[in-house]
This record gives sequence, structure tokens and C-alpha cells, in this order.
Amino acid sequence: MSVAKRLVSLAREYDLPSDAPERFERLLTGLAAEPDPHTTISAPVAAVDQHIADSLSALVLPPVRSATRIVDIGSGAGFPGLVLAIALPNASVDLVESARRKASVIERLIAAAGLRNARPLPVRVEELGERAAYDLATARAVASLPVLVEYAAPLLRLGGHFVAWKGAREASGEAAGREAAEMVGLRPVEVRQTRPFAGAMDLNLHLYLKERETPTRFPRRPGAAAKRPLA
Repeated sequence: MSVAKRLVSLAREYDLPSDAPERFERLLTGLAAEPDPHTTISAPVAAVDQHIADSLSALVLPPVRSATRIVDIGSGAGFPGLVLAIALPNASVDLVESARRKASVIERLIAAAGLRNARPLPVRVEELGERAAYDLATARAVASLPVLVEYAAPLLRLGGHFVAWKGAREASGEAAGREAAEMVGLRPVEVRQTRPFAGAMDLNLHLYLKERETPTRFPRRPGAAAKRPLA
């Protein structure tokens, strides 16, 4: 199947806006043209599954589909944030990426896709200053669950959700994530296995709900969560 046909198929599968396939194609073209894309997968034939389909897989979760203000933590080359911005045109998406070179790539990809509801924020997530501002926080292949819940919790409003894209399930890692989540006001809701493309294995979405206010001592200073995880 060609990239164009695959994009049309994905748009139908997830009931996306009529202009989504074109915007995805422009996004993929922009990514392929980047001399330093900050991802090992930039060719459209591979990126359509590894980046687009994988990012879209979270739309099976109702809190993702209904979110109107989204923060993508450690966005890297812009995934899943840019894909969600195309899929959810009524949502605003902030893509947090502390490395300015990566944030510049995201900015160029936003322009390539013609997006008006996404922006890169070249700051460390601990210094974002948008406390309790978001309906949804996302993170894909960034850090361990205890680190991610500490990053996400202060940014979420009560009743907001955090979703992490992860690989094979690991009991000890999930237990550590639960323990850390309890400290920052989150509660694990479910782990949803996904198979966004043929041959995909061991892909899981970890969903958390913010049910209590996050203590003001979180997030800790930059680097502390990664060096000394809560659990």
C-alpha cells in the first residue's frame, strides 16, 4: 500500500477530519527533508506507521479524543504531538522539547503541515510554568513511568489524564509507576495494548487520571526526577 493510501486508510479508521491525510503527507515530506530530523525513522514509507499510526493509536482512549488542551512532554521530532494536532484540530497542542535544535525542527514541521493549533516550547518540562493547565499530557519513549508521572502531574488540571506510550509490560516498572503516581496525585486507570500497524509487537498505552492536587513541591528541580525517581 502506498503512503498516500495508508494515510487515507488511517483517517477513515480513526474518523479524522477530511484534510488529515494531506496534512500528514506534508508532515512526512517535511520530516524526510530534514537534514537532522532527530529520529532514526524519517523516510515516509516507515514513518507512516512508526510515527503516524503509532501516535494515532491513542485515539482509542476517550480522554485523548476529547482533550482540548494537550502538552506533549519531551516531544523529540514532534511525535505524538504533531499527529494529535492534525487529528484533533479543535485542540491546542504544546510540544515541550528542551533541546532548541529539536524545537526548531518541530517548528519547521508545524509550518510544513500548515498547523495553527500547535507550538514548540523550548524549555525543560520542570520549568514550563503551566501548572494545572492541561486536559491531557502525553509522552512517547521519553523516560520511565515514575519519572514521567512526576513530569506530567503538575501540568494537569483535576480530572485530566496522562498517557505514556511504552513497549513490553514490566511488572516492576508498572509498580514503581503506581507508587510514584500516588505521590503526585495520579491514579493508574488502564494499560491498553495496541497494534497500530502490521508487525507491531509489545506496544502499550499507560493511562493515568489526576484525581488529587499535586503537592507544590513537584516537580522537583530540573534533572532531579531522572536522577532520583520517586519509586
